[in-house]
Amino acid sequence: MEADVTTCYRHPKVETYVRCTRCDRYICPDCMREAAVGHQCVECVKEGHRSIRQARTVFGGKVAGSAVPVVTYVLIALNVLAYLGELVRPEIVDRFGMLGQGLIGPDGAYYLYENTHFAGFEAVGVAEGEWYRLVTAAFLHLPPGGGTFGILHIVLNMYGLWNLGRVVEDQLGRVRYLALYLLSALGGSVLVFLISPQDNAVGASGAIFGLAASFYVISRRLNRDMHGVNRFLAGFLIWMVISAGFTSWEGHLGGLLSGACVTAALAYAPAKHRTVVQAAATVGVLILLVALAVLKSSELTGQHSSPTMP
Repeated sequence: MEADVTTCYRHPKVETYVRCTRCDRYICPDCMREAAVGHQCVECVKEGHRSIRQARTVFGGKVAGSAVPVVTYVLIALNVLAYLGELVRPEIVDRFGMLGQGLIGPDGAYYLYENTHFAGFEAVGVAEGEWYRLVTAAFLHLPPGGGTFGILHIVLNMYGLWNLGRVVEDQLGRVRYLALYLLSALGGSVLVFLISPQDNAVGASGAIFGLAASFYVISRRLNRDMHGVNRFLAGFLIWMVISAGFTSWEGHLGGLLSGACVTAALAYAPAKHRTVVQAAATVGVLILLVALAVLKSSELTGQHSSPTMP
């Protein structure tokens, strides 16, 4: 009596006598995947991979090894493209930078405080409700009126983003890293708005300072040798003081504080409820920054007896 012919469950025309060690179905050489004992079929191998828990860092980011820092690359590309756009259309700075954050008078000058019913005066920029400026300004680097400082500005910032971003993104993961970057940028803009709303401020420096603070917190959380890290952060603080005369120290400080707060929440959230605590803390920082900006805007456009020049 002739034995029944067995065929592969995925390729019925291919004769085979090998079974998957996991599901016991017949598999042909094309469907065989070597296992610790015998061979498994394609579907069982995929199922096994899904059941393996993804290794993560202490901050919740996936352990990706030599993965490409996609978010860092995208942020650099956006900054460079925005800069090229500024060169072609300089008016982009006036539309999306932190320009005219308070009030403007009939003479075209900017004022800090004004009775909004006073003839000829009106709120402009962020104070008028153009909140997007607090974020978009962090992607612009050409100073008002142009100048050679723009190319140096973006080169230094992108150099810092390239060096710090890759390290921080690797530890935090893409989503947490992007949230940190944007909140640091927002924090820098908000502090400028709170302290010096009459200033013209653009640049990613606030976000870069936030990454520097994040790198510091990450290093402490991982118990790394802090001697070099302390010198690194001290260099950033010294630069913030030295450059205060020609850059926005408020933006630097705001980014530094925001980055430190967000990363501290990401780093020290309890492992059992890590994602929930991290998300709540991140949203909390966002709400605080927005609330501060709204209060300052109300103050700028509130009832005052007379305008005050900056």
